[in-house]
Formats: sequence, C-alpha cells, structure tokens
Amino acid sequence: MTSMVISPDVLRTQLAYSAWASQRLVGAASRLTPDELNRDFQTADRHVLGTLVHVYAADRIWLARVTGAPSPAFTTDADYHFPVLQNDWPALHQRWQHWAAALTGEQTDSTVAYKDTKGHAYTSVLWQIVLHVVNHGSHHRGQVSGFLRAMGHPPPALDLGLYYREIRNG
Repeated sequence: MTSMVISPDVLRTQLAYSAWASQRLVGAASRLTPDELNRDFQTADRHVLGTLVHVYAADRIWLARVTGAPSPAFTTDADYHFPVLQNDWPALHQRWQHWAAALTGEQTDSTVAYKDTKGHAYTSVLWQIVLHVVNHGSHHRGQVSGFLRAMGHPPPALDLGLYYREIRNG
C-alpha cells in the first residue's frame, strides 16, 4: 500500500464529528426507559446500552494505544451505567481532541505498535487508526439508530454532511 498522509486538521475534524454524533445519540438514548435501553436486539452487543458502551470502550482503548498509555480493560461493570456515557464519554472525547490538537503531518503517517485485547501485537499507521475509530463509531451509531427506530423513537440526524453544515454555519 502506498503511503498517504492525511492532514491533522482532517483527523481533528473527524474526531470532532464522532464526538458530536455520539453525544447526539446518547442524548436520544437518555429518553429511553430502562427496558428500552436493555431490549435485546440479538446483535453482538445486544442492546442500545451495550452498543453505546462498546463504542465508548473502543474509543477509550484506542486513545490509550495511540498515546502509549497502559490499555484499560475493554469494559467494566461500571461502564454499563448510563451516566458514564453522559459524563465520561464527553470527557474522553475532549482527551482525544487535546491529543489531536498537537498532531503534525509527520506524526499522522507514523506507525503505532499496540496489542489487541487478546495480547496479539500489531502495528498500524496513526491516521488509519484515527479513521478506524471514527468509522467504528459510525457503524455502531447506525445500529443504535436502527434500534431506536424499531422501538418507535426517531433517531437524531447523525449525518456527516449535517455536521459539516453546522460547523460551517456556526
């Protein structure tokens, strides 16, 4: 694969979009009853709460990987309390933004060594990791949007184009 450099500004914008979309979805999920939050949709993460926790946990573990911090447990019992998604996830998004604020073009094309949750060692290019984090979140936010719709709740608009229009128009 040919080397390609993605600008730090593009990565910062993508991370900001992911934070915006996740916070909108958590806001919509906050209006669900406990039964609705935990309704089993027969997917890998089973329900709205489990799927949102999965994205939060992945965001957390990937930030540890790119910063060289010790990897936390993927999820803990404490993560499955909705206030964690309302309070800790926005704080995590801010840590991503703080980290990304210092990125240079040279750094975005650097290689990151890390271990997955099973202990297997990998290396990936930094910009590819960041775009993976954003794409992973988009995939699962789409699942949660479908869960909301299936329960009769219109999901919030999470479209990247809408995000671009909102930031352009202030």
